[in-house]
Amino acid sequence: MADYFEIDFLGVETSKSGDAITLRYSVNGAEGVHVVDGGYLDTGDQIVEHLKTHYGTTVVDNVILTHPDRDHANGLRKVLEQCTVRNLWINRPWIYADQLIDRFETYESVEALRRKLRSIYEATAMLEDIAEVKKIPIHAPLQGQRIGPFLVMAPTLNRYLDLIVDSEKTPEPVEENTFDSALGGVFRALKAATAYIKSLWGDEYFPPGPTSRENEMSVVQTAVLNNHRVLLTGDAGREALQEVIDYAPLAGLALPGIRYFQVPHHGGRHNVSTEILDQLLGPRLASMPDKHTWNAICSSAEADEDHPRKSVIRAVLHRGGHWAATESKSIRIGAGITRDGWVSIPQAAYPEDQES
Repeated sequence: MADYFEIDFLGVETSKSGDAITLRYSVNGAEGVHVVDGGYLDTGDQIVEHLKTHYGTTVVDNVILTHPDRDHANGLRKVLEQCTVRNLWINRPWIYADQLIDRFETYESVEALRRKLRSIYEATAMLEDIAEVKKIPIHAPLQGQRIGPFLVMAPTLNRYLDLIVDSEKTPEPVEENTFDSALGGVFRALKAATAYIKSLWGDEYFPPGPTSRENEMSVVQTAVLNNHRVLLTGDAGREALQEVIDYAPLAGLALPGIRYFQVPHHGGRHNVSTEILDQLLGPRLASMPDKHTWNAICSSAEADEDHPRKSVIRAVLHRGGHWAATESKSIRIGAGITRDGWVSIPQAAYPEDQES
């Protein structure tokens, strides 16, 4: 069979956005089905039904959890329970308890720290439990790993361990990073006081406050499918995306050059910056182009009042991208294969204002 691929960004429609992605491909005769993130618990049923209806299978070669937040993890429980899953890819902080023990002043027992980390990241631990019962092999999706045609670009193990220590959810570290804690406090205070300002074409503002340490743990993966470069980002923040950029020359990824870009964290403005986007997607254009040259796909619920941010939509359009958000619908991209009932999505209107 000739090469093909299709990727479905399923609409996770609650008051808060979530991610659920299914994909199938044939590359040089090797076929595969992946599920990347599973949204909330009810989303799992939607994923299984989608696999049956549109892919004609419940056999999944690879299930990938990008990071431990529940809006990505919980739906995967039903995928593991109801489908034949050949491989589960999750990063589990507790398996590194022996490497982390010296970085937590309140813990002397590796086993006690392991139990604590498992309880903190319970959504991931539940996936591990199901996989062990069903004897599904578990792998760590760290930089350099291959998942079918996809290459994991981030995180590295060292940065992942640092993020576990720095997380507000984990026990107090030996030396608390007061700068990061203060910055997080500023971020939380500013989040509740968002205002909008009229802005000229090309003007961009992204606040300095960081995204969460858990978002920064996100698995970022890329593949070339039917000559189209795809980048799936989960909820990756600026640190993770910079790690992708730095690794790109070693991975043979020429930037810019991404055809299909998953917008991180449902269009959150604390996940990207002008500098990051310039490197990943190219510099800002002088004016709105007549035709787009690449595509940005955002998983954002219609009822989510916080996502996507206008600043992020503007930044995509500044770089010649086509913006598409799920908002109660599913979005399909692909090549080499057709499916009835799908229509093109018109370009988003350019926001004349943005968050200040």
